[in-house]
Amino acid sequence: MQRRFDQLDDVWPAGLGRRLGAILYDGFLVTAIWLLVTTLHLVTMRLVLELPPEEVGSGLAQVLSLRALLLLSAFAFFAFFWVRGGMTLGMQAWRLRVQTLDGASVTRVQALLRFLMAWVSLAALGLGYWWVLFDPQRRSWGDIVSRSQVVVLPKPDKRRRNIGR
Repeated sequence: MQRRFDQLDDVWPAGLGRRLGAILYDGFLVTAIWLLVTTLHLVTMRLVLELPPEEVGSGLAQVLSLRALLLLSAFAFFAFFWVRGGMTLGMQAWRLRVQTLDGASVTRVQALLRFLMAWVSLAALGLGYWWVLFDPQRRSWGDIVSRSQVVVLPKPDKRRRNIGR
């Protein structure tokens, strides 16, 4: 079920700098997840399948299974956060949110499209992200294909936070 966001009048399209900052933060988190996945894959090959050390990583099935697990774990990370609340941890740090064009959380299909377009954008030397600089609505390829947008959230009002104390 999609979540409807508030503060829709107070947001504006995210620029390239903020997006790259969030990508860098999330890149560190995905790297940590990948280290864990790789370790678990290695342990499985050695202890469960009882492969000798010299044979670990030498078979096509092992290589493909690890690559599939890495892609799946990265997608699970991004999809979980995008669908649930519109923000990964890196996006929270940069006050960014991904949302549908009408201000709701993205669907799993939209998350998948964004994830796939991120790889296409990177394969094109980042052109899909550089597109933000030329698009009048500051959309990346992932935004366009998934019919979603990345917006900047306003800073929290300090006066409102202190009223509740």
